[in-house]
Amino acid sequence: MLLNRLYPELQDRWTAHHDGTFYRNYSRDVMEIDPSLETVWLSRDGFLELLPQGLLSKEDEFKTGDVQEKHKELDLQMRILSEAFLPLDSILFRSRLRLESSVSDLLSDKLALILKEYFGYDIDAETNPYVKEFALILPYVRHWRGDLNLIKGLLSSIFHCEVELTVRRYSESDSTRCWLPAIRFELLIPDLTGEDYRALHKDLQPLADFISEWFIPAESRLELLVKHRSAGSLLDTDMILDYNTEI
Repeated sequence: MLLNRLYPELQDRWTAHHDGTFYRNYSRDVMEIDPSLETVWLSRDGFLELLPQGLLSKEDEFKTGDVQEKHKELDLQMRILSEAFLPLDSILFRSRLRLESSVSDLLSDKLALILKEYFGYDIDAETNPYVKEFALILPYVRHWRGDLNLIKGLLSSIFHCEVELTVRRYSESDSTRCWLPAIRFELLIPDLTGEDYRALHKDLQPLADFISEWFIPAESRLELLVKHRSAGSLLDTDMILDYNTEI
């Protein structure tokens, strides 16, 4: 994973030397890296270590003759075989890197994939930052549709302010026999300049449309408004009132 992060351009070019799991007891998985040579040394078993030992030496080979000389011959044979299997080990290692990269991409993009496949909503194409935050809970819309207190809490969390919820009724016709909900969320934001208000008001409309489409019952009317909240007059505070009372 770290190799993919640090050297993505070398994913299909690494030469991987597998030095065996013997070193894993006191070494990291990646023992050494040389990006200039596009080479990595690993404390893992390569293809050669996975072969049965009987293919490389006989069981009674060291019982007769010069044992030291036979060890040298075996070491030379192992080095030659390691070099012979090096391309195969490198190809397998690159395959693991590609697999790790695909899994990482899938895990990071799984929400976008779910939203696109099951909801027909492309979050990557969304430009409104508030809609993108709200869209994160879209997979749970079946459980939370119509939960106005949940929507209120999410708005409060996204905009870091208090939110007032008001539910009234309206009718599409002159008849009052069928009333429909009229839902209003008011964001109480202090110290909001005129420029900030205009920018926020413009960004709120796409969010209101998104909430109406996914989280508000059909035929309900939604308003998402911004209210400037001032600190209030000092004459309204308890401290001034108590002081005047004492006088």
